[in-house]
Amino acid sequence: MHAPAHDPRLARRAVIAATCGNALEFYDFVTYAYFAIQIGHTFFPSTSAYLSLMGSLATFGAGFAARPVGAWVIGGYADRHGRKRGMFLSMILMGVGIVALACTPGYASIGIAAPLIAIAARLCQGFALGGEVGAATTYMLESVPPEQRGMASSWQNSSQMIAFTVGALVAFLLSLWLNEDELGRYGWRIALLIGTSILPFALLIRRSLPDHPVHTDAPLTEAEQLTATPAGFWRIVILGMMIIGAGTTTTYIFLYMATYAQNTLHLPIWVGMAGDLSNNAAGMVTAIIGGWLSDRVGRRPAMIWPQLAFVILILPMFSWFLAAPTVAAFLTLNIVLSGIGTMPFSAAFTAVAESLPRGMRARAFALVYTIPVTTMGGTTQSNLAWLLHRTGNPAVLAYYLMAVACMGLGAMLFLPESAPMSIRRKRTQAPLPA
Repeated sequence: MHAPAHDPRLARRAVIAATCGNALEFYDFVTYAYFAIQIGHTFFPSTSAYLSLMGSLATFGAGFAARPVGAWVIGGYADRHGRKRGMFLSMILMGVGIVALACTPGYASIGIAAPLIAIAARLCQGFALGGEVGAATTYMLESVPPEQRGMASSWQNSSQMIAFTVGALVAFLLSLWLNEDELGRYGWRIALLIGTSILPFALLIRRSLPDHPVHTDAPLTEAEQLTATPAGFWRIVILGMMIIGAGTTTTYIFLYMATYAQNTLHLPIWVGMAGDLSNNAAGMVTAIIGGWLSDRVGRRPAMIWPQLAFVILILPMFSWFLAAPTVAAFLTLNIVLSGIGTMPFSAAFTAVAESLPRGMRARAFALVYTIPVTTMGGTTQSNLAWLLHRTGNPAVLAYYLMAVACMGLGAMLFLPESAPMSIRRKRTQAPLPA
């Protein structure tokens, strides 16, 4: 049986379709984070600013809690009825959730219905995003030739950084254009709705895709058709959760750098924002380099060696910076560590996804991704804030980053090589039996 002919245009459309949802997810995340105070005042008015903010953050957290449920339901739907249908469903639900949140009147207008609708909207978003990552990532990897999977997957990682950068820019421009009262009444709504402008394009391109990817793996075995769990499955799941947990925690630590610069180091606001922009820009570039590299040297070298370099550099870089916390040193710290720390995860995400059996890949990868994002990523910034407050030691952030980086490196060392070209090369070089 001949392999299907590669259509570069179809592969490009699949990558764009998959990364659109990822970009919207992270744009929504960073936008909500920037306007958490204003959203809290809208839906949870209180004489206590702290209680209002906590109501906003709890609503934001509801979206994280719904992700594993969406991973199970939409991921299973994509495995049974096709990745395209799962992608289309998740994108529609994502749009409904964001538009509902942005258009719901505040507590002053409709009373208790306002926070209830806001919570329901966040639950809908979280449910959609939980299923999105499994269906979209699986479709993308199965739509490109095996020797291009790492490069394709890198756009999932890079799109996060693009979304963070755009979100930061939108928030910055709105803060210049509108006063504090206007930001609270409708500025944050504008920011959220700007993100939904990608929805018509994303739905159109997803609709234009074929129902089934072109470059699938070998035909499903009878065991896979019966959805039996193959040997080694749980090893991949556990290692994958550790790796993605390390990756998402690292990402959220770098997102915290603007707050760290202001609250802990007492640097000007613009320095913190510049640090966020610089580490996002570095991550955009190195994520693509990491994926490209994994297609040429294999997944394991492309993730293990950069992660090892990251682990080695964390404490020396922070020690150098904290000894003289200048603006130039802060920007250098962000660029170097974010650049190196982002690079391994394009290869890692590809390795985990292509190591999972195709018959259950969408649901399994969605769960492997969403559970650590919910339990580790969703609590990272609050954990950091508490530790820095309790200890008063700015180096705590470096120790936290070091701990999760070591966890990720350990899991990478035990993850088997999955790149088809590397596996074939290893087999051809194996000695003949005596």
